[in-house]
Amino acid sequence: MQTAKNEKTFFPYYFFEITVVALFTLEAVLILAVLFPPAIGREIDFSAQFSPRPEWYFLFLYELTKFFPGKWTFVGAVLLPGLGFSTCSWRPSWTTVANDRSESVRWQRLSALASWCR
Repeated sequence: MQTAKNEKTFFPYYFFEITVVALFTLEAVLILAVLFPPAIGREIDFSAQFSPRPEWYFLFLYELTKFFPGKWTFVGAVLLPGLGFSTCSWRPSWTTVANDRSESVRWQRLSALASWCR
């Protein structure tokens, strides 16, 4: 449906142009991938000692276990991070309210949090 003589409709005119540009782009990417293949992985020295490392999001726990060796590992890997995360999650309920019933509001928030943790 054309409203004016010089206007083109989306289908089939613009759709064809978009399809051609997308195919040329795909072809260019494929040609570049064939001409310049990436090096897959890294070279491995099998004679070197293997040292496993955790992912970045567990690295702080790995480092804490170095400070608490042996039977104290539970403190460094579970107790301290648990206390830290609990403190961060309870912190919003420790704020004060400007009116005189701030203490009751604080206890209401703490009890709501305690009931949510069950």
